[in-house]
Amino acid sequence: MTTGIATTADHLRAALDGPWGEIREQARTQLADDAFAGDSYLDYKAARARVLDQMRVIATMGYAERGFRRENGGTSEPGAAVTGLEMLAYADLSLWVKAGVQWGLFGGAVENLGTERHREYIKRLISLDLLGCFAMTESGHGSDVAHLETTATYDPATQEFVIHSPTPSARKDYIGGAAEHARMAAVFAQLITQGEGRGVHCLLVPIRDENGADLPGVTTFDDGLKGGLPGVDNGRIVFDQVRIPRENLLNRYADVEPEGTYSSEIENPSRRFFTTLGTLVRGRVSVGGAAAAGTRVALSIAIRYALKRRQFSDPDSGQETVLLDYRSHQRRLLPLVAKTYALAFAQNDLVRRMHLVQTGQDLNPSSQRALEKRAAGLKVAQTRHATRGIQECREACGGAGYLTENRLVTLKADTDVFTTFEGDNVVLTQLVAKELLTAYSDEVRDLDALGWVKFAATMAGDEVRKVTGVRQLIQRLRDGSNDSVDEGDLARRAVQLQLFADREEYLVRTAGHRLRARAKDTTPFEAFNNAQDHILTAGTAHIDRLTLEAFIEGIEGIQDPEARELAETVCDLYVYATLEENLDWYIMHRFMSVERAKAVRRGVNELVDRLRPEALTLVEGMGVPESMLRAAMLDDASVFERG
Repeated sequence: MTTGIATTADHLRAALDGPWGEIREQARTQLADDAFAGDSYLDYKAARARVLDQMRVIATMGYAERGFRRENGGTSEPGAAVTGLEMLAYADLSLWVKAGVQWGLFGGAVENLGTERHREYIKRLISLDLLGCFAMTESGHGSDVAHLETTATYDPATQEFVIHSPTPSARKDYIGGAAEHARMAAVFAQLITQGEGRGVHCLLVPIRDENGADLPGVTTFDDGLKGGLPGVDNGRIVFDQVRIPRENLLNRYADVEPEGTYSSEIENPSRRFFTTLGTLVRGRVSVGGAAAAGTRVALSIAIRYALKRRQFSDPDSGQETVLLDYRSHQRRLLPLVAKTYALAFAQNDLVRRMHLVQTGQDLNPSSQRALEKRAAGLKVAQTRHATRGIQECREACGGAGYLTENRLVTLKADTDVFTTFEGDNVVLTQLVAKELLTAYSDEVRDLDALGWVKFAATMAGDEVRKVTGVRQLIQRLRDGSNDSVDEGDLARRAVQLQLFADREEYLVRTAGHRLRARAKDTTPFEAFNNAQDHILTAGTAHIDRLTLEAFIEGIEGIQDPEARELAETVCDLYVYATLEENLDWYIMHRFMSVERAKAVRRGVNELVDRLRPEALTLVEGMGVPESMLRAAMLDDASVFERG
């Protein structure tokens, strides 16, 4: 199918490429060289060296500069930076992580938390003259950043901060770059001055000399072998009374005067803490995008394989059947493609919003908060999708899928930790749900469990909608028992959106009421803990609704009629598959009749059947060049040819 000289796949790819499509096209050419691919036969020491060499080449291509402001030697294009570096995930996820640590986490901390006095560091880290790491997580505290144990105590006599690990659990852990390559760490620590704790702040701490030896008071360890990402040198750092100049405090939001006086324009310690973390949102945006990129590679491999591989003879023709002609195979892979499309549009929208906020084009104070919530939610959705989707692709390719030469097991291993870093997915889902309650009151924003319960107790008058059997009866009368996708009212976008929104709204409201009811006869923590499963489900429902909205808006931008029609069908499959995953909830809460639930199941079958002839077009639309797949089984004649 073509329109002019562009194919339907070309139009789909242009839509999925988003606002920085030219950056993606450039990367597809630049990164297709085998020099950027991973080598699974290398041991982890050699893999680390190879990735660092690759980084030095990437540093000459202009990818890093886009992420930094002009006054710091960059080009002030954060959207382009995230998009361009995401493309590294097509080549090797170790390379993407290494780049993300250097230019995203370490570089982002210096630029976004520092001031003019730290500018020299930024120019050096862009060129890789200064290799750094991002030392936030500790062995004892991963998700609970506010209670990190590392201390930064100010000594006015020498005008220095003393960085110290007071307990074994204060050891910085899992830090990318800490094992071998980093010379400096952006260390998050409890700042203490004039005998008073001021909360978590970030300071620049040199950890190695030019020869790679630990500096006095610094002890680094190698985390050793991991489940994946062999090219990333994760390690541990312990500090023993390490002294650094006062100026090494990244002082955008708080500073310490030479005599030890602490000052900050943000008086509320909690607000100051969340403002500090909020400026680092780009890392969370990037992790979701890279996970999605890994999923696109896996699906591109698995579906191309399923279009070639034959198993079991058709009794009528005697010929073996192509895998993708089996309904079970269509059902296991095509809904994953539909969700991949949905999340691609959602990611494009997220990166666009991030770009507007970080370039100062959107100065609305609520936009930063909304960005953080959306970034958290989509990071959860995309990393969970990667974990599930890549595993399904591996299984769908049988024994061949288990061979390292076909990449699927490597993609699975490399993306596995994405559900954990840049925010544990359960914690982030809870964060999303908490933000949803701000629709009722701004007061809930910085509350702990006790505050949440107190807030919920004030929600008098916000009654949960009563859903009775009458609603189901109406649906039974309205739902035809044999309607096709096109005939039933579920084909209408308004109905689809309403079903997604109904679930989200109901869950958010009832979560609040559950907190209120439980608070009457238990402790605040127990009330919060009791409702946690409910709160997490509400956050997930919100993410699903945002993703659908982004998909619908993305389709609006497709001008080619054939590509747009195909995208509409893919969107229908995303809706039907998501509803099918949650049929028990919809039926149990009487938002859907049994008849309609059956129609949803039939609809999934009808839609995968309709999309089967377009499978290759959909794969090409995802935008992973064939030359970057590097799966040996796709070119192995012995796998496909018989006799």
